[in-house]
Amino acid sequence: MRKQRQKTKLQIVTTVFPAYDWTKEILGDRAEDAELTMLLDDGVDVHSYQPTAEDLEKIASCDLFIYVGGESDEWVEDALKSKTNKNRVEINLMDALGDSVKEEEKVEGMQSEEEHEHEGEEAESEEPEQDEHIWLSLRNAEVCTQAIADQLKKLDPSNKTEYEDNEAAYKEELTGLDKEYQDTVEHAKRKTLLFADRFPFRYLADDYGLKYYAAFKGCSAETEASFKTITFLANKVDEKNLPYIMTIEGSDHKIAKSVISNTKKKTQQILTMDSMQSTTAQDVKDGKSYLSVMEENLSVLQKALN
Repeated sequence: MRKQRQKTKLQIVTTVFPAYDWTKEILGDRAEDAELTMLLDDGVDVHSYQPTAEDLEKIASCDLFIYVGGESDEWVEDALKSKTNKNRVEINLMDALGDSVKEEEKVEGMQSEEEHEHEGEEAESEEPEQDEHIWLSLRNAEVCTQAIADQLKKLDPSNKTEYEDNEAAYKEELTGLDKEYQDTVEHAKRKTLLFADRFPFRYLADDYGLKYYAAFKGCSAETEASFKTITFLANKVDEKNLPYIMTIEGSDHKIAKSVISNTKKKTQQILTMDSMQSTTAQDVKDGKSYLSVMEENLSVLQKALN
């Protein structure tokens, strides 16, 4: 009778890039002993991702499944019903963060969903959603990496000490970068950002006491800004004397250019921050990491606030 081939590699599946990279950091040299999969690896936006049959099979058979847990992960509930690996463990990162999870907020001047289709009419009230862009806080990242490390230590106790060491070293890097952000904001000329785009950076803004204005909320599906929104943002640029208009990755800068054309000076520059919502497998191969993105975002922030 043929012996069944024993599975030796840990099968780990993550949805978004930050969770993938955090897990890789905790695994360290043990990464070769694991099969680590990032489902959102082709540049698709986290808000529009739908799993393939192959994705669902990977989730069903893996040892550890790590997902964000926000509204964009509604598909996960059905995916978890299939479990060919009876010992599979799941980490809902928003659950791990508990009370640190924030609701999306609608700040002054921010356009409501489909408001541009109903200019002149009173916008319907929107139910607040939880802000799922939890990874854009270095402090949240510390909590999430600890949750991942805790599960890896249970799944692979023989390498527990190595995972603990890797977690401690990575936490030190996260804490150091968090301090750099804090120092940057404390010594900045201004404390206000203006995004002519969606705004997924609320966790980051709240961590360091930054004020912001934006065209849309972080999870908004809107791509066209109303004249009212454009005018409001342009007036804020003039009022605050802001030299930079912010966007997120993948933007065509159309709204930002419209805002600039409606300001008095019309000389503002456009800066882009990476929200890591559409990171590709190629980006990972090219060396992109969570820390490298957050370091680059810090450089952009330093310019925007001074």
